[in-house]
Amino acid sequence: MLDALQEYEIYLSGEKRASQNTRVSYMRDLRQFAGFLDAPLERADARTVVEYAGFLAENGKSTSTVMRSIASLKSFYGFMLDRGYVHENPVRGVSPARAERKAPQILTGYEVDLLLQAPRCSDPKGFRDKAMLEVLYATGLRVSELIALNVDDINLGLRFIRCGAAGHERVIPVYQAAAQALANYISKARNQMVVNPGETALFVNINGGRMSRQGFWKIIKHYQEKAQIQKQTTPHTLRHSFAMHLLENGADLRSLQEMLGHADISSTQVYANMIKNKLADVYQRAHPKAKK
Repeated sequence: MLDALQEYEIYLSGEKRASQNTRVSYMRDLRQFAGFLDAPLERADARTVVEYAGFLAENGKSTSTVMRSIASLKSFYGFMLDRGYVHENPVRGVSPARAERKAPQILTGYEVDLLLQAPRCSDPKGFRDKAMLEVLYATGLRVSELIALNVDDINLGLRFIRCGAAGHERVIPVYQAAAQALANYISKARNQMVVNPGETALFVNINGGRMSRQGFWKIIKHYQEKAQIQKQTTPHTLRHSFAMHLLENGADLRSLQEMLGHADISSTQVYANMIKNKLADVYQRAHPKAKK
């Protein structure tokens, strides 16, 4: 039986009579989205599409590239809707304006503390969730990098994590509390969760395999609600908060760029601009002469 992408490619070639360039472009966009989703394409919703658009923008894709990707998804899900594979097109309400880069959502230090304290380390799942949240805030990793970590990517003695593909590898320090949460998870929980003794994944799901992007999305939403944080909180929210909090406490842009894995310093500059805008707002509200 053909999967949805294969069937859609045949549709583009046969019924739509799309050019080869169009077919190649659409299928490339769809496979990239499928990799991001890390779940059956039928499960995508509008929130996931918007998150994907933000992911593309943050990774240096131009507005036109993001808009083209959204158009590819809209066409694909229109096809899926016509075939009865989905009940609604998740891209229908996603306008080009929503795909443009927006100011990142940032948690306060107090909100971060609430989130990190939310998991209860009373069972293997609690130890794992605590470690994942602590590591994400300690390192600013992308969620794809977090779930791709293997056991041998961490060094608890020297307190650092190695991530990224060969040629683009980077090493990020980890604060003591995050290192301790990792140590507790590894010593008290991971062995109880893995099924295959040869499993290399650091973070595993309840079936003993590598944690998925969607699985961790559910985890972070659960603890956002448990901690009663009103801001929309995603894995990228902790990455943004990591960056802002480091800059606010004196980190330089080049070091932050290295830790975040940004290819272009302009992506990192977004956080510096946010701090400048925040200071300007504080000045405007607080300086007696600025109010006149």
